[in-house]
Amino acid sequence: MTDVLTPVLSANWGDERAWKIANYERRGGYRALRKALAQPAADVLGTVKDSGLRGRGGAGFPTGMKWSFVPKDNPNPKYLVVNADESEPGTCKDMPLLMASPHTLVEGVIISSYAIGCRYAFIYVRGEVLHVIRRLQQAVREAYSAGYIGKNILGSGYDLEVVVHAGAGAYICGEETALLDSLEGRRGQPRLRPPFPAVAGLYACPTVINNVESISSVPAIIDHGAAWFQSMGTEKSKGFTIYSLSGHVVRPGQFEAPLGVTLRELLELAGGVRNGHRLKFWTPGGSSTPILTGDDLDLPLDYEGMAGAGTMLGTKALQIFDETVSVVRTTLRWVEFYKHESCGKCTPCREGSWWLVQLLKKFEAGEAVEGDVDKLLDICTSIGGRSFCALADGAVACVTSAVKHFREEFEQGYGTPAWELFPYEKSALFTPRTPPAEYPERDSNPGDGAAEPVHEGGLA
Repeated sequence: MTDVLTPVLSANWGDERAWKIANYERRGGYRALRKALAQPAADVLGTVKDSGLRGRGGAGFPTGMKWSFVPKDNPNPKYLVVNADESEPGTCKDMPLLMASPHTLVEGVIISSYAIGCRYAFIYVRGEVLHVIRRLQQAVREAYSAGYIGKNILGSGYDLEVVVHAGAGAYICGEETALLDSLEGRRGQPRLRPPFPAVAGLYACPTVINNVESISSVPAIIDHGAAWFQSMGTEKSKGFTIYSLSGHVVRPGQFEAPLGVTLRELLELAGGVRNGHRLKFWTPGGSSTPILTGDDLDLPLDYEGMAGAGTMLGTKALQIFDETVSVVRTTLRWVEFYKHESCGKCTPCREGSWWLVQLLKKFEAGEAVEGDVDKLLDICTSIGGRSFCALADGAVACVTSAVKHFREEFEQGYGTPAWELFPYEKSALFTPRTPPAEYPERDSNPGDGAAEPVHEGGLA
């Protein structure tokens, strides 16, 4: 089964001090940059377009095509903005990549900027992940010192400035136009489109916005060629990507594999669902993508396969839930997140997410009444597709898909609390070996008398 994996972005994650420029160069780092600068920018863009690379941030839009939308005759500066504001519940691929190998992104930023004729690039990182920000800043400083960023890069005559920007700490800033407002120093709120960022983005200038993984894939494509990248994946979803498995699996983590791999294959690599339990439902790309069930184990995890199943590949955040989990409670927790993170600009999202939470709380407490399931779906129809960005659509998707697959579980909320049907301690990943002491005595062995958490069901 290990043959399923295609370590490219994660190939050096296990190296000692992999984040240092010397170790990155030892593995061929910045070789692709030299190849790119030795050819016209149009050829670099053409190689990325020919590779079939699609955006790894969720939408799956062809990256090379997105770059080609930047107008060539616009006299204003062109900007590249990397969206590293990873905050979708369940998503955890960009931060490990930036911690383990930040130079993979930095090299991708330089090559991508050269391809679109950009002289200023920004990496917008979520403000809470201070350790990632510091590591990325260090990598950018090393690249400046080595002559990979700055004036006349490697004697090519190409100049580039790269700025690492700490974000405002809001989920909405992961939406590309809200990110631009935040980057300009304003409150992060989505913009009405058109105009699109490619025409009027950062400071009303042509701007390309890409996800961390999308830009990080560019050096390997330039180094090995478009045909090499196309040899992996499926007919319409080319290349490799990072799948994040979390929840009730024996070995959660990051698994880099070709697009089109199935959850069954990934679960085998991860040791399967925790011992003694079975898969109940899962998300293919974070909480904003409609959930799937155990009947969907063999669907190809690519853009077309997920669309055919009525969901989306999204960020490839595969959250695994076994039969001990209450769908009602999980959906409530997700919608509470979206209610809290709504920027409040659009009335359907601001008000609708609040009402969804109120109704879902009734289901969880067993206080719902006949007809509340239909009322829940009716509220969803008044929210989805009626806001500036996709936050509201994500909140609706997790509700409607949960009702679609587990309507009877919601209807059990007509009198029975969710915690009686599914005791929450049963789904906990950690349980105490000994009863926790309220104020454990401190002595030579601080572990004595204190609760020691362990994984339930053999999780390591």
